[in-house]
Amino acid sequence: MFAQRGYGRLWAARTVSQWGDTFNFVALALLIYDLTGSGLGVSGVVVAEIVPVLLLAPLAGPLVDRWPRVRVMIGSDVFRLVLAVLLAVWHAAPVGVYAVAFAMSFAGVFFNPAASSVLPALVPREALVAANTGIWTAAVLSQIVLAPLAGLLVVSLGYGAAFSINAASYAASALLLRWLRVPGHPDQVPRRRLLVEAREGVAVLVRHPLLRTLAVVQFLAALSAGATSALLVVLAREHLGVTGRGYGLLVGAIGVGAVLGPLVLLRRVRNPTRPLLVFGPFGLRGLVDLALASTTSVPFAAGTLVLYGVGTSTGAVTFNSLLQAETPEHVRGRVFASMDVLWQSGRLVSLGLGGVVADVYGIETVYYLGGAFLLVAAAAGLVSTRNGPATGTMGGSHPS
Repeated sequence: MFAQRGYGRLWAARTVSQWGDTFNFVALALLIYDLTGSGLGVSGVVVAEIVPVLLLAPLAGPLVDRWPRVRVMIGSDVFRLVLAVLLAVWHAAPVGVYAVAFAMSFAGVFFNPAASSVLPALVPREALVAANTGIWTAAVLSQIVLAPLAGLLVVSLGYGAAFSINAASYAASALLLRWLRVPGHPDQVPRRRLLVEAREGVAVLVRHPLLRTLAVVQFLAALSAGATSALLVVLAREHLGVTGRGYGLLVGAIGVGAVLGPLVLLRRVRNPTRPLLVFGPFGLRGLVDLALASTTSVPFAAGTLVLYGVGTSTGAVTFNSLLQAETPEHVRGRVFASMDVLWQSGRLVSLGLGGVVADVYGIETVYYLGGAFLLVAAAAGLVSTRNGPATGTMGGSHPS
């Protein structure tokens, strides 16, 4: 993949940016907890990151399809660079920190659809799985390696140092993207009213059978993952009876699986985008959630979470590759923005209801419900593609 010069630049830009994001994520969570002294305060950062997606993605999608996508990505990086510098210098008030988190997410509303839309123009269709694997694996490894270092940096040098590293990562990403050339996107795109173009993107998502299936599966998965991911610490403490190192072991197990999954997928599977490998990982994660709610053995829970990481990573790679391959080029920005809205809205609903369910019925119920949503998502995807258009067309394979 790295012989493709354009892909190499995109990979490097996104990887460097991920390094900074890891430092920012850790420092932001610790800072808000120090300033507010409450878990609710930390949850406020998550809400501040989700709300811009719900408000702005319907308009951001058409703009991403109108404008040169590399310029959109560079502009987003420069905007976030300024915000990161501001946060490095001034981070004493919770309101200001929430405002910066909101603004950074605002920039991401433009960057993420643009980056997803660019990739299919840089590599052949049959190479999308390998290309997404490279980006995903670098991101996961960055989190595993750098998250502990970020915590150490905050303790030793303070929050300003961590936020400064994030600012430097955005500067490096913008410089790398400055020389990225993307073929295929026209310089002049016919323009209509933004709401008309936004509706066109939604119409493509609804009318295209495969894209519609992917959208439904995305939303069902978000209804599960929002609560189960955020409340894993509660499961560890109240159900498994571990804190500190035990919780770290569980998180690390997910990371191990997330790194191994795509690598095994590429080496062992001939056609990674057939329905079983796109939708099956959702079912695997659902079974893991059910197992976690049913066991009190920490080693068994850690082992199943390795499988959860495998399911998360392989599912993300095959799902995104298929979505990129099947989405028409002229509406990619709008389709990816719509998928972001579905994911974040489902995640927000899940976060809100998950806390209530955990308090009233127990954390085990949250994981039983989360597992059920994921199993329904897997079944919906497999059933809808069984007699429909082939999803395994990448790489020249016969229809599944």
